[in-house]
Amino acid sequence: MTGPPVGPPRVRRRAVGVPADLVDRLGRHGVATVHEAYHRRGLMTGLTALDPARDACGPAVTALCHAGDNLMLHAAIAECAPGDMLVVATLAPSHHGMFGDLLATLCQARGVAGLVIDAGVRDTRDIRRAGFPVWSRTVSAAGATKQAAGWVNTPVVCGGVLVSPGDVAVADADGVVVVAADEVATVLAAAQARERDEAAIRARYATGQGKDVSELLARAGVVIDTSDVGENSVSSQTVA
Repeated sequence: MTGPPVGPPRVRRRAVGVPADLVDRLGRHGVATVHEAYHRRGLMTGLTALDPARDACGPAVTALCHAGDNLMLHAAIAECAPGDMLVVATLAPSHHGMFGDLLATLCQARGVAGLVIDAGVRDTRDIRRAGFPVWSRTVSAAGATKQAAGWVNTPVVCGGVLVSPGDVAVADADGVVVVAADEVATVLAAAQARERDEAAIRARYATGQGKDVSELLARAGVVIDTSDVGENSVSSQTVA
């Protein structure tokens, strides 16, 4: 949900996107890694995957719609190129099913990578069966009108995150994270470094050797109780 942009309703042409190879490589790292690599920024709240088995990543084509009206969602789909992510926000909270299986069919035919919508979707069984990736705030059978003009390819706030046209949305079972277009290369490098570090940690954890957190516990003032379980008397010591 966001306020209206300055100026009358309009449709802008899609932004010149981030190079496709960078988008593809960023998407391989997944939401949790990208979020950490992006200094824990850009993570949407309240949106969940319709099918947790589906992943998607692509430059954002944005739509700002009136609550319960999907006219501009149709207009945004017409602006999508193959590989784009459709990111939809509303001017007021909406729980209408603004997207259903017919629009999923159209999106798939146009090569849209997935939908992120801060409102409702319907026909969910058919959408899952078709394999089109969707992240939404809710599920509702309530239909939408096509009467109110809005905006396409304007900055929107979706899931509490500011999304500009051309920013890259990465989505999986953990949610959706959005990276500003001009920071994708930097975040990709940080995500690659993080995964290298995590590979070493994973190998150590696989042997049963965990992280030594004694110093962190001591700094936090945690007391280690040295008494045997079940003893009435308690002896304890602060972590050294």
